Amino acid sequence: MSFVIAAPELVTAAATDLASIGSTITAANFAAALPTTEVIAAGADEVSVGIAALFGAHAQSYQALSAQAEAFHSQFVQALTAGAGSYASAEAANVAQSLLTAINAPALALLGRPLIGNGANGAPGTGADGAPGGILIGNGGNGGSGMPGQNGGRGGAAGLLLGNGGSGGDGGGSTVVPAGSGGAGGPGGLFGIGGTGGTGGFGVNAGAGGAGGNAGLFGTAGTGGAGGLGQEVGSLANAGPGGAGGAGGLFGPGGAGGVGGASLAEAGGTGGVGGPGGLFGAGGAGGAGGAGHNAGGTGGAGGVGGLIFGDGGAGGDAGPAGVGTANGGNGGAGGNAIGLFGNGGAGGAAGPGQNTGGIGGAGGSGAWLFGSGGAGGNGGAAGIGTAIGGAGGAGGKAGLIGNGGAGGSGGESVGTPPPGKGGDGASGGDAWFIGNGGNGGNGGIGSPNGSPGNGGSGGVLIGLGGLSGS
Repeated sequence: MSFVIAAPELVTAAATDLASIGSTITAANFAAALPTTEVIAAGADEVSVGIAALFGAHAQSYQALSAQAEAFHSQFVQALTAGAGSYASAEAANVAQSLLTAINAPALALLGRPLIGNGANGAPGTGADGAPGGILIGNGGNGGSGMPGQNGGRGGAAGLLLGNGGSGGDGGGSTVVPAGSGGAGGPGGLFGIGGTGGTGGFGVNAGAGGAGGNAGLFGTAGTGGAGGLGQEVGSLANAGPGGAGGAGGLFGPGGAGGVGGASLAEAGGTGGVGGPGGLFGAGGAGGAGGAGHNAGGTGGAGGVGGLIFGDGGAGGDAGPAGVGTANGGNGGAGGNAIGLFGNGGAGGAAGPGQNTGGIGGAGGSGAWLFGSGGAGGNGGAAGIGTAIGGAGGAGGKAGLIGNGGAGGSGGESVGTPPPGKGGDGASGGDAWFIGNGGNGGNGGIGSPNGSPGNGGSGGVLIGLGGLSGS
């Protein structure tokens, strides 16, 4: 075996010298170009003119050859410089790897986990958990996907200081046994992000999405995984619900809930609940409901706001329904603001249905000191015959100082004449001490139209009552 030793600093010095030599030659060629290429004939006779032309042609050929040599010289210097950089980078990497190995060796021997480094991923098809990252710095490994009917592996935890949690593995799909659920995302480090939950497996009984990983002290929580697809086998095809969003850190928002799975024969899956905010973070949004054959999936509820400051998360919208006598899904409720400051989350919109429209999600309540209530979601439209439109969601109540949320409007009935009754509008939220009440929602168009919602009460000290819907 032969060994080659390279000194990057010597290669760099040689490249610098060659570049200096090239500059000198270029300057000399430029200085000689004019007097050699423009030779003046010694006399007016043909011999003198021919000799001058011969020397001029030789000079021009020399200049062309010099230009080619200069280009080659420049390329050679560039290659030499790049080689020196590559040698230096490789040398630095070897030193860094050696140093990292020396640092990690004691921790590996005592705790079985390095101080710095990323965790290994779980192998696909095994449902193995992702390995945790380094104790101080490192991303967690992703969980492995499951075999048919097996749950996905959990994402590995991040390092304590820096690093993101690993993503959960996808659940294994199966049409014979219940499908596996998605693995939970790993928690993030002090400044890290929680991992995303894995997707639920497809099948007759589809798997649920995995929960999102919790955030670190200053990070963002992970999003919940999507529910699995319910495949049609006979009349069964249960869709999987979406995974819940992870909890926010001290200053971070909660993660969004996962989307509910779709179903080819039954109702769509429910959207995942949004994760709670940290002390100063907003709640995560609820996941949308999945599309369904006989009913749309219900939207997930929004997460609650932070304990001191933070808005509630918005409720997820309902999933669309299929044909025939399908009912629209209900919208998810908006998250409450449970701290000192913050507004309630808006309710999710209901889904349309061929039979009955879904009900809009209620708006979340505002924080008890300063906070307005969230608006209610609108009811879903109804599709065929005399189907009834869905009712709107109620507006959220305000805190000590703040306005009530507006009520959601009722869904219209758009069936064949004569259509069915329109959905009722919802009441607006009440103000508490200082603030205006929320306006009531409008009734949906139909035969007859839906009833309008009442306006919310105004504040006890200062405030006007909300207007009733039309």
